[in-house]
Amino acid sequence: MRLSIEEGAEFAEPEIIIRCLKASDSQIKKLLGFLQILNKKLTGVRAGQTYLLEAEEVLYIDTADKKTFLYTEKEVYETPLRLYELEERLAACDFFRATKSSIVNFNGIRSLRPDFGGRMLVTMANGEQLVISRQYVPYIKKKLGL
Repeated sequence: MRLSIEEGAEFAEPEIIIRCLKASDSQIKKLLGFLQILNKKLTGVRAGQTYLLEAEEVLYIDTADKKTFLYTEKEVYETPLRLYELEERLAACDFFRATKSSIVNFNGIRSLRPDFGGRMLVTMANGEQLVISRQYVPYIKKKLGL
């Protein structure tokens, strides 16, 4: 892969052009995923189509069978990015690690309550309930000033 940068006063805003043999190449898909996050957008695949999602639309992210999924209020999308990559890039957008296999959008939480064993149970804006592992509960408490 070759990388080139052109600088000049004639460029009013940054533009990224990717030239490749096939856009379905996994390396290209991964690169697109990284670029979309930098723009506060995520790419998700549903029913064979790729969608651009605003980061704030995503309520939570989890993994299953080595695949990563983005959950919005009504839909579920698969993303080529790994959980740790999403966690790093979305931390500034109020996303936090909730369990070993999930990340939650703090702004997508409707309510929360203590659960058995020091865990916390959160209800998301779409009504789904998620568990926050006890090792991640201190982050929530600190965020809430408790």
